[in-house]
Amino acid sequence: MFKFSPIFFASLLLIAACGGGSEANQAESATTALSVKGSDTVLPLTQKEAEEFMKIHPEASITVVGGGSGTGITALMDGSTDICMSSRDMKVSERMSFTEKNMDIKEVVVGFDALSVIVHPDNPVSQLTREQMEDIFTGKTTNWKDVGGSDALIIAYSRESSSGTYEFFKEHVMDKKNYASTVLNMPATGAIVQSVSQTAGAIGYIGLGYLTPSVKALSVSYDGGKNFTPPSVEGAKDKSYPIARPLYYFYDTVKQDQVAEFVAFILSAEGQKHVAEIGYVPLN
Repeated sequence: MFKFSPIFFASLLLIAACGGGSEANQAESATTALSVKGSDTVLPLTQKEAEEFMKIHPEASITVVGGGSGTGITALMDGSTDICMSSRDMKVSERMSFTEKNMDIKEVVVGFDALSVIVHPDNPVSQLTREQMEDIFTGKTTNWKDVGGSDALIIAYSRESSSGTYEFFKEHVMDKKNYASTVLNMPATGAIVQSVSQTAGAIGYIGLGYLTPSVKALSVSYDGGKNFTPPSVEGAKDKSYPIARPLYYFYDTVKQDQVAEFVAFILSAEGQKHVAEIGYVPLN
């Protein structure tokens, strides 16, 4: 499975037009310029899709920026992006805000993710139940010895509240309870990977496409410890891994003509092949 370096995710990808400079090419470029913003989880996938799309359509210009699902949704609402990447569904309040602005938002699932809980490779703990993860991130459990590990302080890393992964983990792992004040919020998923890889007592959560040998993914149980399953493409496909989720694109239907070709490419057999290459789960 192909993996990107965490440093790669902190960068902003600007794929510039490379047409011949004629008036026809410039006009075509103007109609195929796109801005895409939002989820850090979906960021590496969109970067790859944009690169491959540009090989086929060298007249196009696509700007891809991360920052979190909430940031992308806000940008979509104020008109500063054409497509929002999101690792969570929209909240009711967000949908109502779009309705109030007379914006008809189209939702497209572009792939699936197995949300991965990670620790330092030297950590002897290899599995946790949902309840144990909840206790760690709510601050109830603070020492690894209480979950079968060494006598060492647990240092928990999380994404910021604007992140869709933050919201998804809170709802589906923490049973909607609040994060402890001691949890360290990181501005990007790549920063969590880097921090956990350098901190012996660390734990964090990331999208499957961010897994590298520098961290260890834990097997998780949602049946009280009877069965533990590691994060994987196969586990997300057959639903044996319990923390799987859809990955979304949102866009205003008034931009349908502008975004249609790029979205269609991602949903095509070629585009879905790249979903698998990045480490996520294709639609079929």
